[in-house]
Formats: sequence, structure tokens, C-alpha cells
Amino acid sequence: MSLRRKPNPDVRTGRHVVHNLHVHLVFATKCRRTAFTNETLTRCEEIMREVCADFEADLKQFNGEEDHVHLLVHHPPKVRLSKPVNSLKGVSARLLRKEYDAHVHRYLWGGHFWSGSYFAGSCGGAPLTVVKQYIENQKRPAD
Repeated sequence: MSLRRKPNPDVRTGRHVVHNLHVHLVFATKCRRTAFTNETLTRCEEIMREVCADFEADLKQFNGEEDHVHLLVHHPPKVRLSKPVNSLKGVSARLLRKEYDAHVHRYLWGGHFWSGSYFAGSCGGAPLTVVKQYIENQKRPAD
């Protein structure tokens, strides 16, 4: 019988690494236009979960408001953070414009969906429960 502690599910292992990296990401729409509805946020979350999976990352928490989204991503150290961020923004913009063109076009035009910048904060100092609670408490728009 092993005397090991119960493993923490957030601690992941690779061939030469044991890691627990979480990042809080915030993406704003171009010019902070209020382009999101509850339906488009739900679809955005689905898209972003798929993109994260492609990078062996987990989307732990997602929410947003009418003009921005918050993500809590558990990612591997082998992936430079800018790569999944570019894919998250690019793929979601392309698919949301394609699937909700009539709605999105009223708020965003000129081929841009997201602002060129983003926020990325390491969640090593703050307890994850606090960050998750903050993201959960975003004022999601009602349809």
C-alpha cells in the first residue's frame, strides 16, 4: 500500500516536467462594441474549448459580457502562450462571423472581431477559486 498523497488533478506531468500553469485571459471586441449575446457567448465558449484541446490545454472557466470574454486556461509549458491566444482569437472570430454574420455585422465591420490586444495574467498568486468566482460573476447578457 502506497503512502502517497491523493494527486492534485491540476498538476499535470510530461516526460520531463510537472506543471500547474493557469492563465487568466481577457479578449475585448474591436472598439469594445457590444456584439455578444448569450447565444454567441455560448458558441464562443464551445469554439474556445475545441481550440484549447488542440493545444493540449483545458478551458477551466469561461464567461463574458457584451463586449469582452474571460477565460481561465490550464496550459502546458511547451506551448508559448501567444500561439493558443492567436488561434483562440482567430478561429473564434472566423466562426462567429460565419455563423452569426447578420448579428455580428451590425456591431463589427471592416473584417475585425477582436481588439488587437489582450490581457494575460498568471494565476499563481491568487487562489483559483477567487479567479473562477470573478469570471462566474460577469454580467452575461440576457437574450
